[in-house]
Amino acid sequence: MDRETFLSELRDRLAGLSPEDREERLTFYREMIDDRMEDGLSETEAVAGIGSVDDVVAQIAAETPLMRLVKERVRPKKSRKAWEIVLLALGSPVWFPLLIAAFAVLLALYLVLWAVVLSLWAAALSLAVGAVGCLPLAVLYFVRGLPAGGCFILGAGLVLAGLAIPLGAGCAGLTKGLARLTGRLLLGLKTRFVRKEAAV
Repeated sequence: MDRETFLSELRDRLAGLSPEDREERLTFYREMIDDRMEDGLSETEAVAGIGSVDDVVAQIAAETPLMRLVKERVRPKKSRKAWEIVLLALGSPVWFPLLIAAFAVLLALYLVLWAVVLSLWAAALSLAVGAVGCLPLAVLYFVRGLPAGGCFILGAGLVLAGLAIPLGAGCAGLTKGLARLTGRLLLGLKTRFVRKEAAV
């Protein structure tokens, strides 16, 4: 891909940024390609070294604060006609509560996922504390001359430890997975704002 094709595709894909931000990014990548070409690379090699347009857009989306993207998205590009304003006002008793309800449901689902992970962590911690607590109790039983009770409590402690270890490992995996999912959702949301259709 040559430089102008790359920059043209990038300009189209960054339609959700403000004109100033878009031109700043385009200038940056234009200069990067020029620098690579001055270092002896061909135009095609210089463009290929940067990466695909998708990768560049994802990187720009990750670096741009979400609030800046939202602010640019909701800023009207043209003045609204009177009939559009009237329809928005008359329809607001319907669309505004639906929008709030949809947001509340999505937020509740997300919070429930974290609540489940936290509950599993609490269970794993309880099992670990129970396992550790069984050790001094078992020693106390052995010291008092009750080896059967001591063996039972020691066995119970080992069972609790045997349950706590895999549950803790599973919780760690769930936490990492949910954190990655959160990052991907945020990046996907930001990328949608960056890739706003030029027609809007």
